[in-house]
Amino acid sequence: MSNFINNQKWRYATKKFDASKKVSEADLEILKDAIQLSSSSYGLQPYRVFIIDNPEVRAQLQPLAWNQSQIIDASHVLIFANNTNFGENEIDAYIRNMAQTRGIPVESVQGYADFMKMKINALEPEVKSTWTSKQTYLALANLLNAAAELKIDVTPMEGFEPEKVNELLGFNNLGLNASLIATIGYRHEDDATQFYKKVRKSKEELFTTI
Repeated sequence: MSNFINNQKWRYATKKFDASKKVSEADLEILKDAIQLSSSSYGLQPYRVFIIDNPEVRAQLQPLAWNQSQIIDASHVLIFANNTNFGENEIDAYIRNMAQTRGIPVESVQGYADFMKMKINALEPEVKSTWTSKQTYLALANLLNAAAELKIDVTPMEGFEPEKVNELLGFNNLGLNASLIATIGYRHEDDATQFYKKVRKSKEELFTTI
């Protein structure tokens, strides 16, 4: 556990990446595993993750993300896109996956499927979209923790224009919305913010025992 805490102290939202350093395919697969294994409501994972590797697409993406240099200089750019119209089809697909993975008949978990449909279908579209967007942050947390263990830097980003990103990447046609961006790579030695002390609330201010 001490390693976990030390990793949290080591990590920070990197402001300047070393564009000459790339995350290896092996380490990228570990990060993808961490995202894949993230917790989510009902286990549904109502989102997709896009790895933007094409330099031309990244150049088009940068002005939509407030011209932040990380979009270009980071080793990889990940966009977490939540499903904006999550419903019965997605739940049925999840149930089929569950049945196949666990070697059980679909009928044995039909009650769970019906329960999820009842709860999720009752949500207003805006509420449902907010709910699916929140799930992407759980996946981001796993990415942050796994990357810190590998000493890979991550910059979580909400500073971008989702509507324009959706248009650029065709997300609207896929029923998706750009919820958040995470750039990954290795900090540049000239990034002064890596030496800043973390500013956090004290435990006395942050925690309340009732």
